[in-house]
Amino acid sequence: MKDILEIQGMTVQYGDFTALSINRPIAFKEGDRIGIIGNNGAGKSTFVKSMCGLAPYKGTINTKLKTRDVAVHLQENNYIKRMPVKTILEAILNTSVSKNEELRKLIDFLEFTPHLKKSFGSLSGGQKQKLTIIIVLFQDKPLVFFDEVTSALDFETRQKLMDKMNEWYQNKQNVVCVVSHYYDELENLCNKLLIIDKGRVVAFDDIDVLFKKYCGNSVITMKKNNKNIEITKGFKQITAPKHLLAFPCDTETQ
Repeated sequence: MKDILEIQGMTVQYGDFTALSINRPIAFKEGDRIGIIGNNGAGKSTFVKSMCGLAPYKGTINTKLKTRDVAVHLQENNYIKRMPVKTILEAILNTSVSKNEELRKLIDFLEFTPHLKKSFGSLSGGQKQKLTIIIVLFQDKPLVFFDEVTSALDFETRQKLMDKMNEWYQNKQNVVCVVSHYYDELENLCNKLLIIDKGRVVAFDDIDVLFKKYCGNSVITMKKNNKNIEITKGFKQITAPKHLLAFPCDTETQ
């Protein structure tokens, strides 16, 4: 697979504050599915903005892609509340829903047809995300960023959206980058992880390689309560959501 984009080294700085620092080469290859993960304020959105030329940076980004070759799903997209959804789609994509078979197939694929006549303001959070996803997918750009596409959605809606995206991009060569807080929703979609912490890229590699490096062969999780905290004293732990305890297993028999 050929490289689509290569970062030789890059820094995004605002005054004395370093928002993002990438010290080693990173290459995105055709067909890569990259999960960009980190805590709030880690620098994930700064990374996306710098890749799109929306944030000033120092360093080198080698790519033959033009700005028109990149599509971005932003965290928030607001339109006139009373405007019909169908009108929004046609205005942004410069086409007619009724005359464009590919667009209709995409709308049907995301089970969005019943919402075309609704006003934007009447859509639920999940429906608004689907609208934006339709706009991004239809453009079929070589490099695509989804910035927290499932934020504020319940688990079931999140999982359904990620399953649909995974199915849509199956066997395609687009480079798809998904910014998320949730490892579970990236697990089936992505083959690589870019981990950012406090503005610094700490790891970029295949998911299996990183899992083996940081977690061993498997991970055991349990609810975080006083009883479990007591019985697991002395066990090696890894970072986990606040309601869980997580323990790496270095061997298959552990």
